[in-house]
Amino acid sequence: MNTNREVLKEFVRPHLTEERFRHTIRVTDTAHQLSGRFGGDSDKIEEAGMLHDYAKFRPKEEMARWISGSVELPKDLLDYSPVLWHGPVAVKMLEKEWGPLQPEVRTAIASHTTGKAHMSLYDKIIFLADYIEPARAFPGVEEVREIAEESLDRACLAALTNTIGFLMKKKQTVYPDTFHAYNELQRKQEEHYG
Repeated sequence: MNTNREVLKEFVRPHLTEERFRHTIRVTDTAHQLSGRFGGDSDKIEEAGMLHDYAKFRPKEEMARWISGSVELPKDLLDYSPVLWHGPVAVKMLEKEWGPLQPEVRTAIASHTTGKAHMSLYDKIIFLADYIEPARAFPGVEEVREIAEESLDRACLAALTNTIGFLMKKKQTVYPDTFHAYNELQRKQEEHYG
């Protein structure tokens, strides 16, 4: 499978709005910058970045059917905002419509909206790139960008902290994987910094 950018662009573009397509390019470029700082294989970064929002604009009913019909996808997703569904659902759709995904690409796409416990380097890079890409403008994003210059873990922790705080202020539910990601990274900080 050829994973160069032009092939990926051609594949993903029909599934995204023009603005979301531009977001996808910015996320991929940001992921490459993070990878340059923290490591990772550029082909895997490219594929995960370009494909991360593949299912973003699929109808909710279609995504719910994918979740209900898959033995791999957690059914509790259906109890949370449909905004969270497109990552895990994209993995299943892509394996059918694109081809087999490498494990690192698979988990990075699946967890890019929620995070999860035991995030890999790729999971963290795509999660963070999606959060800090240059067009994002919301309270706290500049601070996370600054932290990302020095520490991938601390930047992911700051992004998770902001996300959880935002959802709680809006009195919205928080998917458990987001808490698991936060807890694990917070524990690492406590162990490292006392």
